[in-house]
Amino acid sequence: MTTADRIVDAAASLLDAGGESAVTLRAVGLASGVSHNAPYKHFKSRSALLAAVATRDFTELEEAFARIGRERVRPLTKLKRALQHFITYGREFPARYRLLYSDPELARQGGDLEAAAMKSFLTFTSLVSECQQSKQLPSVPPLQLAGLLYASVHGLIDLQAGGQMRSEKGLMGAEAGVLLLLKLLSQAE
Repeated sequence: MTTADRIVDAAASLLDAGGESAVTLRAVGLASGVSHNAPYKHFKSRSALLAAVATRDFTELEEAFARIGRERVRPLTKLKRALQHFITYGREFPARYRLLYSDPELARQGGDLEAAAMKSFLTFTSLVSECQQSKQLPSVPPLQLAGLLYASVHGLIDLQAGGQMRSEKGLMGAEAGVLLLLKLLSQAE
């Protein structure tokens, strides 16, 4: 493992433990077992370090979606598993989830981060397209349907994380909400 990898790992751990404010280059240096100046040699700023954490997580999400895509099960089962993986990621790593999907400064960074985010989304889109090809989801532009599913699961994750899931409002947990949405979409044609 390189020093840069150790620094990214330490930043992710600090993010998990204390949120974005816990990630300072000095704290990351201490947590990774390197000098307090070492992170500055690998990352030009705190923002660049957070982008490295986000890039790695987008890459891991893409790899999980690709692995699920290779499973020998029905396409809709693959999509359900991918969405479940996404929900689990949001629940287990809420600060990193917010970093990836709710940080406007980070979203403007472009470069490797944008490429990793797009690759993750396109791999997810291929799962949606496979469902459409097998007539398990409606025949609309796959990118639009994938975007709708992505936005819907984000909303459900955010509502659940914020404690806003209330049965009296007809809201259910993220998993149940996604399953209902997929059921409705699969009956649309």
